[in-house]
Amino acid sequence: MSHRSGQEDPERYLFVDRAVVYNPASQADWTAKKLVWIPSERHGFEAASIREERGEEVLVELAENGKKAVVNKDDIQKMNPPKFSKVEDMAELTCLNEASVLHNLKDRYYSGLIYTYSGLFCVVINPYKNLPIYSENIIEMYRGKKRHEMPPHIYAISESAYRCMLQDREDQSILCTGESGAGKTENTKKVIQYLAHVASSHKGRKDHNIPPESPKAFKLQGELERQLLQANPILESFGNAKTVKNDNSSRFGKFIRINFDVTGYIVGANIETYLLEKSRAIRQAKDERTFHIFYQLLAGAGEHLRTDLLLEGFNSYRFLSNGNIPIPGQQDKDNFQETMEAMHIMSFSHEEIVCMLKVVSAVLQFGNIVFKKERNTDQASMPENTAAQKLCHLLGMNVMEFTRAILSPRIKVGRDYVQKAQTKEQADFAIEALAKATYERLFRWLVHRINKALDRTKRQGASFIGILDIAGFEIFELNSFEQLCINYTNEKLQQLFNHTMFILEQEEYQREGIEWSFIDFGLDLQPCIDLIERPTNPPGILALLDEECWFPKATDKTFVDKVLQEQGTHAKFQKPRQLKDKADFCIIHYAGRVDYKADEWLMKNMDPLNDNVATLLHQSADKFVAELWKDVDRIVGLDQVAGMNETAFGAAYKTKKGMFRTVGQLYKEQLSKLMATLRNTNPNFVRCIIPNHEKRAGKLDPHLVLDQLRCNGVLEGIRICRQGFPNRIVFQEFRQRYEILTPNAIPKGFMDGKQACERMIRALELDPNLFRIGQSKIFFRAGVLAHLEEERDLKITDIIIYFQAVCRGYLARKAFAKKQQQLSALKVLQRNCAAYLKLRHWQWWRLFTKVKPLLQVTRQEEEMQAKDEELVKVKEKQSKVEGELVEMERKHQQLMEEKNILAEQLQAETELFAEAEEMRARLAAKKQELEEILHDLESRVEEEEERNQSLQNEKKKMQSHIQDLEEQLDEEEAARQKLQLEKVTAEAKMKKYEEDILLLEDQNSKFHKEKKLQEDRINEMTSTLAEEEEKAKNLGKVKNKQEMMMVDLEERLKKEEKTRQELEKAKRKLDGETSDFQDQIAELQAQIEELKVQLAKKEEELQALQTRGEDEVSQKNNALKQVRELQAQLSELQEDLESEKQARNKAEKLKRDLSEELEALKTELEDTLDTTAAQQELRTKREQEVAELKKTIDEETKNHEAQIQEMRQRHGTALEELSEQLEQAKRFKANLEKTKQSQESTNKELASEVKGLQQAKTDSEHKRKKLEGQLQEFMARVTEGERTKGELADRTHKLQTELDNVSTLLEDAERKGIKMAKDATGLESQLQDTQELLQEETRQKLNLSSRIRQLEEEKNALQEQQEEDEEARKNLEKQNLTLQAQLVETKKKLEDDVGTMDGLEETKKKLQKDMELTSQRLEEKTIAFEKMEKTKTRLQQELDDLTVDLDHQRQIVSNLEKKQKKFDQMLAEEKSISARYAEERDRAEAEAREKETKALSMTRALDEALEAKEELERTNKQLRAEMEDLMSSKDDVGKNVHELEKSKRTLEQQLEEMRTQLEELEDELQATEDAKLRLEVNMQAMKAQYERDLQGRDDQNDEKKRALVKQVREMEAELEDERKQRALAVAAKKKLEMDLKDVEGQIEGANKARDEAIKQLRKLQAQMKDYQRELEDARASRDEIFAQSKENEKKLKSLEAEILQLHEDLAASERGRRHAEQERDELQDEISNSTSGKSALMDEKRRLEARIAQLEEELEEEQGNMELLNDRFRKTTMQVDTLTTELSGERSAAQKSENARQQLERQNKELRAKLGELEGSVKSRFKASITALEAKIAQLEEQLEQEAKERAAANKIVRRTEKKLKEVCMQVEDERRHADQFKEQMEKSNSRMKQLKRQLEEAEEESTRANASRRKLQRELDDATEASEGLSREVNTLKSRLRRGGPISFSSSRSGRRPLQVEGTSLDLLSDDELENKITDNNANETPAPQPE
Repeated sequence: MSHRSGQEDPERYLFVDRAVVYNPASQADWTAKKLVWIPSERHGFEAASIREERGEEVLVELAENGKKAVVNKDDIQKMNPPKFSKVEDMAELTCLNEASVLHNLKDRYYSGLIYTYSGLFCVVINPYKNLPIYSENIIEMYRGKKRHEMPPHIYAISESAYRCMLQDREDQSILCTGESGAGKTENTKKVIQYLAHVASSHKGRKDHNIPPESPKAFKLQGELERQLLQANPILESFGNAKTVKNDNSSRFGKFIRINFDVTGYIVGANIETYLLEKSRAIRQAKDERTFHIFYQLLAGAGEHLRTDLLLEGFNSYRFLSNGNIPIPGQQDKDNFQETMEAMHIMSFSHEEIVCMLKVVSAVLQFGNIVFKKERNTDQASMPENTAAQKLCHLLGMNVMEFTRAILSPRIKVGRDYVQKAQTKEQADFAIEALAKATYERLFRWLVHRINKALDRTKRQGASFIGILDIAGFEIFELNSFEQLCINYTNEKLQQLFNHTMFILEQEEYQREGIEWSFIDFGLDLQPCIDLIERPTNPPGILALLDEECWFPKATDKTFVDKVLQEQGTHAKFQKPRQLKDKADFCIIHYAGRVDYKADEWLMKNMDPLNDNVATLLHQSADKFVAELWKDVDRIVGLDQVAGMNETAFGAAYKTKKGMFRTVGQLYKEQLSKLMATLRNTNPNFVRCIIPNHEKRAGKLDPHLVLDQLRCNGVLEGIRICRQGFPNRIVFQEFRQRYEILTPNAIPKGFMDGKQACERMIRALELDPNLFRIGQSKIFFRAGVLAHLEEERDLKITDIIIYFQAVCRGYLARKAFAKKQQQLSALKVLQRNCAAYLKLRHWQWWRLFTKVKPLLQVTRQEEEMQAKDEELVKVKEKQSKVEGELVEMERKHQQLMEEKNILAEQLQAETELFAEAEEMRARLAAKKQELEEILHDLESRVEEEEERNQSLQNEKKKMQSHIQDLEEQLDEEEAARQKLQLEKVTAEAKMKKYEEDILLLEDQNSKFHKEKKLQEDRINEMTSTLAEEEEKAKNLGKVKNKQEMMMVDLEERLKKEEKTRQELEKAKRKLDGETSDFQDQIAELQAQIEELKVQLAKKEEELQALQTRGEDEVSQKNNALKQVRELQAQLSELQEDLESEKQARNKAEKLKRDLSEELEALKTELEDTLDTTAAQQELRTKREQEVAELKKTIDEETKNHEAQIQEMRQRHGTALEELSEQLEQAKRFKANLEKTKQSQESTNKELASEVKGLQQAKTDSEHKRKKLEGQLQEFMARVTEGERTKGELADRTHKLQTELDNVSTLLEDAERKGIKMAKDATGLESQLQDTQELLQEETRQKLNLSSRIRQLEEEKNALQEQQEEDEEARKNLEKQNLTLQAQLVETKKKLEDDVGTMDGLEETKKKLQKDMELTSQRLEEKTIAFEKMEKTKTRLQQELDDLTVDLDHQRQIVSNLEKKQKKFDQMLAEEKSISARYAEERDRAEAEAREKETKALSMTRALDEALEAKEELERTNKQLRAEMEDLMSSKDDVGKNVHELEKSKRTLEQQLEEMRTQLEELEDELQATEDAKLRLEVNMQAMKAQYERDLQGRDDQNDEKKRALVKQVREMEAELEDERKQRALAVAAKKKLEMDLKDVEGQIEGANKARDEAIKQLRKLQAQMKDYQRELEDARASRDEIFAQSKENEKKLKSLEAEILQLHEDLAASERGRRHAEQERDELQDEISNSTSGKSALMDEKRRLEARIAQLEEELEEEQGNMELLNDRFRKTTMQVDTLTTELSGERSAAQKSENARQQLERQNKELRAKLGELEGSVKSRFKASITALEAKIAQLEEQLEQEAKERAAANKIVRRTEKKLKEVCMQVEDERRHADQFKEQMEKSNSRMKQLKRQLEEAEEESTRANASRRKLQRELDDATEASEGLSREVNTLKSRLRRGGPISFSSSRSGRRPLQVEGTSLDLLSDDELENKITDNNANETPAPQPE
């Protein structure tokens, strides 16, 4: 707060001075001058008064300086009346436009009023100074007040949000948006301050005297608000920074959620952050700072802390780009202390604070790590690691591991990890990325920690207020990914605002009952949001960015291309206009067009890190750092980013554990969550605006403010307001202000406000589209109130002028009368003076003067008498008046009494009338109820009949079913006996199988024990292997030392040239090795041929199997057709066949794999052959030199070879022993695994069989219900089925035998396939071993040969250089001579070219002038076209206005027609009422007849029911007889009989119940007959009531007649109005026709001008093309000349330099050679320079061509525009035609309306006459009827009493009948249940039959399965024994070979390790002994296998 707060009055900064606003002088000035707003470059908009209108343009005079200016009509904006100046809510402005909004904000800002409402918005302009409006007094002032009661303030919005939350129990949100420096953060602070003050819990405790639960709780409650306020300084120090615009700019968005309990106290808070600008931590722009905490730490840390954190000076950190920049008015040291205090208040521990500051110091240390590029390579190195040591100390890492992870990180390539050296750029990028990520994680942790401190779970939060402080819309010259995210957020927030505004408007209109077609303005922004966020069809920008991030080799350019391809046609998307545009694409947001540059978007979206360092940080010794980096799994590693540029595999770009998500995805999720919470709240919008970029108080840049208003959505909100009715006034205010415009519209006396406003509106004759009248307000469109204000001001001026004229006239007359009196008085004076002068000396006159006073005494007495007489008269008059007054009062009292009596009578009559109507309504209702009861009874009787019939049908079906069941039972018994026999046999088999399984389990347990022993042995072997590997490493070290020795020896060999002869021995050795290699290759080829032969055999076997399989399929299909009943068995066969097919497919796959392996082997062989050939060629070239060198080498290498051989022998023996042990272990393991797999497979098969049985059971239960209808058909088929059963059984036995044969064949094939796979894998492993040995030997040999080659090459190179030097000298001398000759020629050419150049320049200048002229003409044309468009728009507006007037006229006509129709309807209603009464009488009589007929029908129904009962009894007897027969026939099936007996008893009970029901129905019939009699009585009463109603209706008719007469009069008045309006319309039409003619003339002129312009353009185009050709020729020649001259000059210079060098360097040949090389390089550079010059000229040429192409495109665009204008002209002509047709239609309609009016008048006259006649006839008729009706009324009253008694009795009867009906319903339901029970019994019997059948089938299936499983077990045992024998053979053979030391044949395969399914098991990784087994199997398979029969 400022110090001025004590001195200044805060109300000056809140309240507007109304005296200034309602200044009558300013009001008069506004009306007189016709003030408007015109655009201004300096002020945005300036006030001006309209002086003259000149068509499209207007002459205005500026209000400020009186200057005159001409402005286009479309640029003018209306000005609001002075009444609206400094208005608090800009939505109230009658003229809602940009100028008015800006002017209002400016006026308020200059008056110190920084807060202004704009509808839902609160607009805040930064004052750049402290204002005294945030004190506690102000908070108390706003506390508990409504928004409209107080001036605009952030406190008012906070208060309204708080109150709404408490009252409506709805969550609230306050959204603060704006540019950086606009004051968002300050306003959020003020909101928190207000809420902490208003809703603090400890105050509430004190006020309400609630005792706290404990002292700790009390303290906590007091601290919560304090902590909430202290969270801000911590977040500001870590998240805010100094920018150019703002000294304390928030570099992140935040959503603060304050939770309240039910009573409104704060119970906790939560903060969410968005888009932290983490790049600021490593890099800052000029005059900007990084986050405050860095400066605060460096400035405020003590000595102890500085040493702990290893802090240095400001300038020693690279990440502080600008050093220490102080903030004016603030000290970093003090701020550091404040943040530390805030952390203590937030209950941060000392350890947490130190850890946080350590991380901050570490971020700075990241920047001090320096990398350098190595000399010969691009690899980065770290020359000094002091910064790295400091960093590792702070973050708890190992320095060596850190440097290794940075310089050569481990990157995953395929399945393996490789160390990749990093370049300097990559290392720098990795360091910066780590620094940013570390700071971001620290910030996230800090926010989480603050949330933890603010979270209070003791009291549950009932609701919350959320405060969103987020960056506003940003439009820079070039915008990046961050701006897209911010603008996307603002689009969503603006959509939310539009949606809420639309909802509030809708609620307001609904509340006021206004008709308005609602528009959801939130949908306006949806296309733009879809463009950014849409996932598919087509994908949006964020989706495309994510997609591109997953693609390898993707770049920013490919991303842009994809965006242009997918979204190029989108309405809100634009491509760059020119090729040289800096922007990649543009998006049209609601705030404007934004250009985006897509540089580094992929990197920003992925945010990659060095995952090696990240894992180190995760494993840090410092717990705090490890916690920060706990989510290492989710980061994108460098290998994935590298994969994008280097590899072509998508797999390289997969994330760890699938947890990674891009920045765009995360932000989109965050935003969707935020929007979801905001949508569930009631939002309040605060828009912060920055007035200037200079941070000066009291200055406002209008253009800057306008841009922000556009970006903030304030102008968008105003646009939405304009669509509806933004101006609204309460009725009283409208009447008070504008009643002056309609003086005679409202009559004297009281009138409701709404009616008064309606009358005023009618009198004002406003268009109905411009206003709506609600319940309490009147609504206007924008601009209507301004028009009314103008009219009001004009009216007031007229009244005042008239008033002034009257006053002046009165005063003038008064003065004139005074002057006249003065004249007459002067004359009298003159006359009297003259008379006095004559008489003064006359004696009589003197006597007269002396006597005259004496005469007055007598006169006094006379006067007194006169006065007395007057008094007497006055008294008499007074007494008379008093008497009259008394009489008047008495009369008044009498009248009042009479009035009261009449009112009472009226009330009594109305009550009687109401009672009579109620009675009538009740009777009608009762009548309807009785009718409904009758209908229900009839419908129930019909239903009973239908049920009876259905029962009979069911009985017949039951009989047929029982017969079928008897037949089925016989069959079932026979089948059951067979099944029992089969079951016994099956059980015996099952016991045998169980015994076998137990034996197998015992074997399995033994194998498991053996397996454990083998595993122990394997572990011992692995330990010995590790020891051997260590020995091998030691040997490798010894080998390296020896190689070093070899290098030294080779250096000696260079000096000793004599020892070359000894190399011949080495050559011989190499020849021997090559011959060995050739032998090995031959062996490999032989093996390949053998494999081919085996493959051919396998293919033949497969073909045979395929043919057999096809035969089996055909046989299976035939069997399926024949045996449908045995579907279960056949389905199993199908499954077997499918498994066979799978096996065949596997075999085919194996075949393909083997073919691929063959091809790979071929390619390897070719490679090896190529390499050997190349080696032989090299050897032949240098045999002599190598022979001499090898002699010397041999002597020295013999010792080494002897040592190496000894080591190899030892190593080989050790390896052989280990391999033998391993092989034995692996064999045991393989055997165990096979047995385990076989047992597992058997278990699985058994489980699958059980599952199959269960599934079969469930399927059969489902099918049982479906197959009930088909039972009868199946029963017939069953007998046939039994006959065919024997035949089918024989067939099935045959099929089973065939299937067994097939399965054996298949198993053989599978075994062979498995053996083949084993062989292949074995060969692979052997090949790999041999290849590794070969590679090691070849490496050694190649190293030796390469060294020898280097020596030879150097020697040859020296000799060649000497020869080349001599040749170069000679060549240079020759070139020198030729170049001198060329120089002379080029000089001559240059002189010629200078002349041509001058001519070309002149032509160029001419062309430029022509171009300028054409461009000027083009501009003129474009200006003319723009003017034409503006005139067109103005004409369209006028046309629209005219159409509106026409619509108005049509509405009036339609209203008149409606009124006429209403009149006709009234007459028709009168007629229909009279007809209705007659119809009702007829209906009543008809209903009585109908009821008599119904009674008769009921009696008939009873008779039928009795007959049905008798039939049921008969059927029952039959059923009993049948049941007895069944009992006698079937003794075994006793249960069914008992069930049938039960059903019989239930049927008998049902029959008895039916009898009782029939008796009750007879009783009900009698009751209905009684009711019929009563109804007849009721009918008579109803007739009497109808007659009464008729009398009432007659009275109503009289009243309606009078109303109709009134309406007729009103219609006549309206017709006269219509005539006047028609005359006005005719005049308007004439004006329109004139305007149309003018427009046509203008369009014709424009067309002519357009044609001329097109002609000129064509001419210019032709000229341009000619000039361009000439230019191109001239430039080409000039370019060639220039190029030649430059080349010659450069060559001359270079040659001179070379000649000098040659003369100097002849002495020393070595120097000469080096100089010659330098000169050669220089010549190459010069040539490249000359070519670059050429290329530059070519670029110029291309640029000019591009410019010409652009001009041509612009010409084409102009032609296109001309065509568009033509189209528009045609459209306007069409519109004119349509308008003319409409006018003619309107004329005809007007004529029709006149004819209709005349007809109406005639009809009116006729109706009047008819009415008179009707009145006479009705009066005569109804006199007699009234007397008769009175008598009837007396009778009806008596009848009513009787009916009341009867009604009571009837009610009782009805209740009884209802009870009986319910009982009948219950009985019917019981009958239905019994029927269902019968059905269920039937179903059960059927199901039993089916179950028995299924049991038969299942028993057969089980027997077959048992046989199959037994066979499988036998086969598996045979396989196991064979495999063990084969393995033992292979082991023996291998041992024998190894002992002999003979060559072992191997084969290789690249695609070896594929999983092979072998009887439910998979062979993924194969052990060595398995490979050996396969080799032996392969050898065994070379012999042809016997074909199965």
